[in-house]
Order: sequence, then C-alpha cells, then structure tokens
Amino acid sequence: MKRALITGGSGGIGAAICQRLAADGCHVYIHAHHGLPAAQALATAIIASGGSAEVLSFDVTDSAAVTDVLTPLIENAPIQIVVNNAGIHDDAVFPGMSAAQWHRVIDVSVNGFFNVTQPLMMPMIRSRWGRIINVSSISALAGNAGQVNYSAAKGALNSATKSLAREVASRGITVNAVAPGIIDTTMSEAAFDAQTIASMVPMKRAGTPTEVADLIGFLASKQAAYITGQIISINGGMF
Repeated sequence: MKRALITGGSGGIGAAICQRLAADGCHVYIHAHHGLPAAQALATAIIASGGSAEVLSFDVTDSAAVTDVLTPLIENAPIQIVVNNAGIHDDAVFPGMSAAQWHRVIDVSVNGFFNVTQPLMMPMIRSRWGRIINVSSISALAGNAGQVNYSAAKGALNSATKSLAREVASRGITVNAVAPGIIDTTMSEAAFDAQTIASMVPMKRAGTPTEVADLIGFLASKQAAYITGQIISINGGMF
C-alpha cells in the first residue's frame, strides 16, 4: 500500500483529494494545522468506508515541527505520494499590502513546500518511484488584482515544480502542478456569486473539489508515469 501525504487535507479540495487517494488504495496522511476536528472526522469517515487514514498536525512553516513529525514516518519506508495543497489567502491591493500579509502567504505556499517535500525526497528517490503534486492556482498564470502575494507564491511553486521534475525524472518520480480556477468551496462562495461565475467561466459554473481530486488522483497513478514538469489548469475554459 502506497502512502500519501496531503497537506491542508481538512479543507474542501484537500478533503476530496484524501478521499480520492484513499479510494485508490493509498494510506492517506491527512495533514491539518487549524482544522484538526475536520481532519479527524474525515479520517474516521475514510476508515468507516474501508479506507486507511490518519491525521498529522504541524505548521508547514515551522521546519523543525515538520521534521519532528515526518522523520519517524519514513524511517522504514518512504512516503511516495506528496500533495502540497496547503495555502492561504491574505488579499489586499499591493500599495496597501503589509509586509506581514506578503510574508505569511509566501511562507505557507513556498517555504511550506520546501519544509514538507525536501525531507521526503531521499527515501522516495531510493525507492525509484514517487509522485509530487503541487496545488497552484489560476492566479499564478493569469494574475488577479488584490492577490500579488498569492500569485507570487503560486508562481514560485510552478517554477519549483518544473525544476524539481528535471532533477528526479530519471528516478521514476514525477512532479506536476494543478492550477484550479473557481472551485465550489466555502472560500469561493464568499467571493463569487452565480452571476459572476457565469460571466467569467465559459462552462458557466464553478468546478467541484471532486473534479480537482480526480485530476490529482490520475497524476498520482501509474498511468501518469510519463507526465512530469507540467502545470495543468482545471478551470472550465477560463483561458
């Protein structure tokens, strides 16, 4: 049974990814920081449906805390699927953006990617099989007013995806990013009404967390062995 770590696993998209990978036969590590009750409820539901799951808690921006949790898990076997889904918004127009807003968003997406993924690399490389999937955003590709920090963070993640893919391709490890558009989550409900979505999205609807999870499930599978270094949009035809 392959083991999969999903950061930010208690949120809408993260939960769908956990459910998909568990259904595909993985033991899923559901990471949460502030959403522990939701993560535990998700793990209980996955186990009740015949899957395998457990909850991990740490702050992805705290490298020592991440190492303390992950090191014991890879002493005897690698974690071979990593989905870097943790990310935050802290929106403001750039002239009014505080340094704290800038650094907080960069810290979670970019430093979080490093803190979680780097310690897992050597065991994965030795196993000669792995899947690293980074959750990016349409904001990194098209830009979005009020999200210079978020766009920069996810853009950096896209670039890291392409470089890391080159480094580990010969070891049977693929590295890709998925860039969702407007997805039907609690966060998007507060930002977009149905009329706005219809005007922005050619398909006239928001995507679902399950649709994003299905794409990630494919990228994590054996069938996606020749896909690496790609930034794959899932946005209903927005561009």
